[in-house]
Amino acid sequence: MSDKILLIRGGAVGDFILTLPTVALLRQGFPKARVEILGRPHIVQLVEGRYYAEKTLDLDSPSLSGFFCPDAKPDYPWTNYFSGFQQIISYLYDPDEVFTRNLYRCGVHRIIQGSPKIQAGRHAAFQLAQPLESLGLFLRDPAARLFPSESDRQSAHNVLHTKAISDNNPFIVIHPGSGSQRKTWPATHWRNFCLDFLRTFSQFSILCVGGESDKLALDFLRNQLHSSRLAFLEHLSLPILAAVLSKTSAYAGHDTGISHIAAAVGAPCFLLYGPTDPRVWAPAHPTVHVLTSSTGMMEDLSTKTVFGAFEFFLTTYAGSRNGFSY
Repeated sequence: MSDKILLIRGGAVGDFILTLPTVALLRQGFPKARVEILGRPHIVQLVEGRYYAEKTLDLDSPSLSGFFCPDAKPDYPWTNYFSGFQQIISYLYDPDEVFTRNLYRCGVHRIIQGSPKIQAGRHAAFQLAQPLESLGLFLRDPAARLFPSESDRQSAHNVLHTKAISDNNPFIVIHPGSGSQRKTWPATHWRNFCLDFLRTFSQFSILCVGGESDKLALDFLRNQLHSSRLAFLEHLSLPILAAVLSKTSAYAGHDTGISHIAAAVGAPCFLLYGPTDPRVWAPAHPTVHVLTSSTGMMEDLSTKTVFGAFEFFLTTYAGSRNGFSY
């Protein structure tokens, strides 16, 4: 293998995290290679200079548009850039192979096309890594891992300090939102969960995290819950959010990209699943516990059931994290 590899990956946060075992496999198989990643800027910054990639570039750059048109002339700086790679692995949806043909026109000789579509029956990480078998690389460990930098960790420390959370204060993180309402536990249930938690675990704080797509759920909880041990953290960059999640005693959420980040930094994760199959989509970590709705409907998971399972999870599996006892 030559010394430069490019991986191209679009999609959402969870899609990208599920592809990290593939990137790790490349790193292990070709330890002297320089790896770069072309993807969504706010997502790929999770890995730039953090083990996986020496450099990342913007897949949404307008100057790339010519590569998606059969008759357009690709932008020269990109043509020169792509020609510098001896191996490109692309997970772009390219049914007519327009993008692939334009890469070949740049002088690229080896392109592996991976499908971004995930099928039922096998964990997504194994499916995404399968194209690398043509290079003699076979995935054994489907668990994704992230490595926050020292700067990320310091920024997380500073952010937590503004919420009156220090390294000596145990806290859990909840992410009550999701990109899909079907995958989201109702906000009223999350409210009751938080009330039960604050009553039961008096030494703990709760940190609610989210972004723009979680605004309704976060606003509801902010209006319904009033406690000095409850704080909200919104719109953090993903590297700093990852560092925050690495410090939590436990994390609770849904089938989301944020949940994948939490698992990838080693947080004990308690995840609620409904319409999606956790055998395919859940983070493949031993620290992850999944509670699935038997009906596939998230609202059918009662607060009593969820909190009881979480209480057992926290005291049994996450209890020794950071030396806490209950």
